Amino acid sequence: MTTLSTFLTRTKGRADRRGGIGAQDVLTYGYLIFGVLIILLPVLWTLLSSVKPERAIDNFDTRLRPLAPIVAEIEGVGSKELFIYTDDAGNETNVFKAGPTRVITDVATPDQPTAVFQVPKDQLQIAEEVRIATENYLDPILKRNGQDNFTFFTYLFNSVFVTVVATLITLLINAMAAFALSKYKFRGRLTFTLLIVATLLIPSSIILVSLFFVVWSFGIFGSLWGVIIPAAATPTGVFLLRQYMLTIPDELLEAARMDAASEWRIFWRIVMPLSLPALSVLAILSVIWRWNDFLWPLIVLISDPAQHTLQIGLTTFSGEFDSDFHYILAMTVVSLIPITLVFVWLQRFITTGIATTGLK
Repeated sequence: MTTLSTFLTRTKGRADRRGGIGAQDVLTYGYLIFGVLIILLPVLWTLLSSVKPERAIDNFDTRLRPLAPIVAEIEGVGSKELFIYTDDAGNETNVFKAGPTRVITDVATPDQPTAVFQVPKDQLQIAEEVRIATENYLDPILKRNGQDNFTFFTYLFNSVFVTVVATLITLLINAMAAFALSKYKFRGRLTFTLLIVATLLIPSSIILVSLFFVVWSFGIFGSLWGVIIPAAATPTGVFLLRQYMLTIPDELLEAARMDAASEWRIFWRIVMPLSLPALSVLAILSVIWRWNDFLWPLIVLISDPAQHTLQIGLTTFSGEFDSDFHYILAMTVVSLIPITLVFVWLQRFITTGIATTGLK
């Protein structure tokens, strides 16, 4: 904790070298704080909105606190929302509406529900209390309140399966390709590298039709493997790992070959452990890509709801005429948890992996 606080409070000082905070420090910290706010504000807003009651979400309530109307059970009347009536003398009284809302509205107090009196509408203010809407999370997960169509644990399993398997296959295939392109000398090596990198210029939407026919021809349309296999090899991963593996000394590999180590053994016992920082960076990127992918899984898995991932499952709450935004926000927060945990677990490799990639 001391090291972290020392790092965060480190300053360059003023131009006269007398220490303190200089103009460059102000600009640097201002830029960093602005960047953090730009990134975190949408996430914090989503988190705060996910615990607001449905009525607050539908009414576009922009207040930070999750305020909900106070509802009281009144004998002989039933459940009624309470309002605060402020008279001309400034006295406040809890009342409920005993009729429709008009310029002069009929109201009564919860203690005397039959004693109806009239007050101006503009002197009524709805009574509210802070309430965490836990039902936004529990209803979809536990299939309550008519949310039987949202099978949370099925969607979660499918998303985890696709993300984990696709990431493992991506790491293996990209590492093998990067090893060949960085440590083997053969004709056309640079050409192959340039072609792989050039595929980054092709938008993914252009090859959707071709990928669809490939998946259909192999008979994996409608299954999770149809989502995993087409995106197994990524040009970004090959380029990232190749640039990192170029930093591994060739003499180390030659020494292993002199000790009669096979190429497969060199790859697994030397190259892969030394490439762990770059592999960790690629793993984080792959998890983010696979977990948040929506369009391609929607195309492949549209015919079988039992194969839907969590991102596709969120469309369950969006209807033709109405959308349950309070459920969408809550399940979006839930979907952020695995990505956050993976990032926290692998974040110590990010700086090392990115900083050393491309150094020779």
